[in-house]
Amino acid sequence: MGLYSFYRISKPSKDTVSPEEVESRYRTLRNRTFWGVTVAYSLYYVCRMSLSVVKQPLIDEGLLTAGQLGIIGSALLFVYAVGKFMNGFIADYCNIRRFMATGLLVSSVINLLLGVFGLLSGIAAFTQVFMFIMFAILWGVNGWMQSMGSPPGVISLSRWFSKTQRGTFYSIFSATPYIGEFFSFIITGFVVGALGWEYGFLVASLAGVIGSLVIVMFVTDTPESKGLPAIQVFHQERLSQQDELSTKDLQKMVLRHPGIWIIALSSAFIYITKYAVAGWGVLFLQKEKGYSLEDASQVIAFSAVFGVVGTVLAGWLSDKIFRSDRVKPAVLSGIISFISLALFLFSGDNWIMNVLYVSLFSLSVGVLYCIVAGLMAVDIVPRKATGAALGIVGISSYVAAGLQDITSGYMIQCNTVESAQGAVYDFGPVSWFWLAAALVSFLLPVLNWKKMKEQPEVPSPREGI
Repeated sequence: MGLYSFYRISKPSKDTVSPEEVESRYRTLRNRTFWGVTVAYSLYYVCRMSLSVVKQPLIDEGLLTAGQLGIIGSALLFVYAVGKFMNGFIADYCNIRRFMATGLLVSSVINLLLGVFGLLSGIAAFTQVFMFIMFAILWGVNGWMQSMGSPPGVISLSRWFSKTQRGTFYSIFSATPYIGEFFSFIITGFVVGALGWEYGFLVASLAGVIGSLVIVMFVTDTPESKGLPAIQVFHQERLSQQDELSTKDLQKMVLRHPGIWIIALSSAFIYITKYAVAGWGVLFLQKEKGYSLEDASQVIAFSAVFGVVGTVLAGWLSDKIFRSDRVKPAVLSGIISFISLALFLFSGDNWIMNVLYVSLFSLSVGVLYCIVAGLMAVDIVPRKATGAALGIVGISSYVAAGLQDITSGYMIQCNTVESAQGAVYDFGPVSWFWLAAALVSFLLPVLNWKKMKEQPEVPSPREGI
């Protein structure tokens, strides 16, 4: 069997399910598939966030500098940005179970290699340059593997859920990154503190293997492959007028839509602040506020928990409380994220208060991201071109996150002074950089919302033929 045959979308089964069993069978396989991709994608993030937990030990042991770690982290994000866009197109033609499992399994192997590589570094006495090159290459490859997680997860929703059901389940699936971050900071942080940074990568590798098994055991590619009718037939969905236009014409319209580019830019600034806290928060608490690795990891882990709450509640808040008004919740969540981030960066070292600040920040950023990059984007583009819109937003977001990692790393390194008592860190400049991004992130879409809703000229159905 060749690669194409192995990964291509499953063929419809010749044996069909009897009419009286269709509904129960559909519900069973749909639930198994949804929770399978949800659990697995949260474990994807454990294999992605392991580097964030081990930054301080790597710096303290003189194996890598903050600037080098920024470049290594950005290698994953830049590759991920391109991979997410390309794999989104590829995954449409693929068996999502095999495609998603492959990405997570290879990601777990990369974490395993980094862990083993670390265990051998003490014996082999690798140079800092060699460590930097190896980490950058492997972490960059991990970026591509990580980009194989989200597209099949979202595609599974379109294959198994009707249009009226996708919103609720998409909000739950969108919360999985925060769940993965929580497990990573709590479990990986504990292991690193107890055994060493090498074992942080090893435990992440184990999580990836478990996630791959979950995909293989619970996820089903398509309803048709199990003798069930397609989701459009099962729910008797009708085509809208927008479906009369070709996808190509609608995608061109999205590319000409100024609102999408405003959303993409806003999302980029949201990701700067989100990944600043997730990627550098542990090191910040250790060096700026004197926390231990365990205490610092627990604080950032709380942010992941409240990020779940914010992401899940975003749609409900906008639709029910604010009656589909996108501007008011964006303003409210943006202001809260700005104030809470400022308090986290410039307040004292009280553990409980820092948990409160970072939790409020993560909750409000979760709401802001879903409102801006999710609901606002869906409101202003045709459904058939949603993928193109999210592709633009995704590339912008992760390129910005990668640039943030490089910028933050070198800003931290350049403001660190060696003294007789050890390195003295000044997080002031980088803190203002993060805070400025938080301010711009919600002002951009709020001030331009009326302009964003203006629709560019749409070609007639005949022109799309």
